[in-house]
Amino acid sequence: MPLAAAPAPEAGRGARTNPRWALAERVSTALRERYGPVLQAIGVHGAVAHGDDTDVSDVEIVVVTRRSNAGPAPVTRRIEGVIVDLSVITADEYLRHARTLTTSWPLVADQYLTTKPLHDPDDWLPRLRDTHLTHLARADGQLFAALAREAWCRATIAHGRARRMAEWYETDAAMVVLAEARLAVAVVDGLLTRTYFRNSADAVRRAGVASAHIHELGERLTAQSRELARRGRPVDGELADLLGSS
Repeated sequence: MPLAAAPAPEAGRGARTNPRWALAERVSTALRERYGPVLQAIGVHGAVAHGDDTDVSDVEIVVVTRRSNAGPAPVTRRIEGVIVDLSVITADEYLRHARTLTTSWPLVADQYLTTKPLHDPDDWLPRLRDTHLTHLARADGQLFAALAREAWCRATIAHGRARRMAEWYETDAAMVVLAEARLAVAVVDGLLTRTYFRNSADAVRRAGVASAHIHELGERLTAQSRELARRGRPVDGELADLLGSS
């Protein structure tokens, strides 16, 4: 099963002196003291988990609870000059997400696979990772092609909006929508190649569209549509396909 991603250094690199990792551990300690019995695991993902965070990086923490309506509320705050993003999800729901493939897979898979434990007494986070990998191993190419076709349609819509804004000389708005189109094209590439990305910036960079203009994106979309047709998932169809296709 092809699966590509950027190398992920261990989060322990410099953890003892890393102020963001130290802050994450303090948050974890405070959570355990207040919500201990209901916590399944606490992990950190994003740049801190990859071990290449900088002074401007945020701290992304996921709190996994044993049951719903338990534990803290999701919140984002700046603590000691660092943005801390606290997400909360039940263990069952997180596992269900890990077993579900959607068009957003290239942008969410990294969270399943590289979350580093702050508190995980039952080794639950490796179970999350293995659950996702097992589901990926069972997914065939047609499923990814079907998801890529759906993502391609969304990318084409974003591309059309950007082109329209440029034609109307709405330069600022066109730049915003162009950025959306670049990311959408990168997501299609990720689905076609089973490549997941760390974030949106990583997606457009690795897909080679970070600085692509409108015409270049149009060419990429055309090439992607040909590839989808080759894989038996053409982007064009009949009304019957719209109502009953998979």
